[in-house]
Amino acid sequence: MSPVNRIGRAFAKARTSGRAALIVFVEAGDPDPGTTRRLLPALAEAGADVIELGIPFSDPLADGPVIQRASERALAAGTTLPAALSVLAGLRAARFTTPVVIFSYVNPILAMGEAEFAHRAAEAGADGVLVTDLPPEEGRHLASVLKSAKLDPVYLVAPTSPDARIRRAGSLSRGFLYVVSRAGITGARAALPEGLAALVSRVRKQVPRLPVAVGFGLSTPEQVREVAAFADGVVVGSAIVAAMEAAGAAGRDPVEAAAALVRALAAATLKV
Repeated sequence: MSPVNRIGRAFAKARTSGRAALIVFVEAGDPDPGTTRRLLPALAEAGADVIELGIPFSDPLADGPVIQRASERALAAGTTLPAALSVLAGLRAARFTTPVVIFSYVNPILAMGEAEFAHRAAEAGADGVLVTDLPPEEGRHLASVLKSAKLDPVYLVAPTSPDARIRRAGSLSRGFLYVVSRAGITGARAALPEGLAALVSRVRKQVPRLPVAVGFGLSTPEQVREVAAFADGVVVGSAIVAAMEAAGAAGRDPVEAAAALVRALAAATLKV
């Protein structure tokens, strides 16, 4: 069992407070790196327990149109994997302490080199790494490299995952296990899928040692409240990115828009 890092402490603090941990996703460099530098502390102050920092990628196959547009804006602003890590390093130097999970596709990591990436991510102050398109069957080596750098690998499981794959993903993961609520791409949905509580229960039975966080499709305080009743963590991404996009288009501060939404989501994480 690894020492408990910032991710573990965040889940423990939420559990002690009788609530689910709120995990929020934002795209690094959207619409520019300066906004990201202001954004992460604002999200933490608004109630985010863990922040997933997305690395912009030109072919984000798991992401819906909202995050695809965010990637395009970030790439147009010159955001790269090294640039995103530099933003995080600057925040850590300014005493920013909220856990951060680097959320990336595998190509940018392979381009940098797995060992070099792990070293630079750890030096920048990352706590964990989630690689969207790296299945657990092919992720053992990277998981080992990340753990050697004291980073938590976080793997995804889905409603279609058989029990053996859930156990495999759980054996490689640290920090938490990410349950994708539905098949398909990211993006806000009007309703939660049927059987989600049963899926979380099945995952817990296979991987009892890790907190279980649920994401993909969650966007409203009502949905967060429903999922918080049976999950250890709730992940919201596209809704926050969309709020920032709308604010920017209207000439308003996207950081304020994101923080306002996170405050409403955080208030819904109490378990009832």
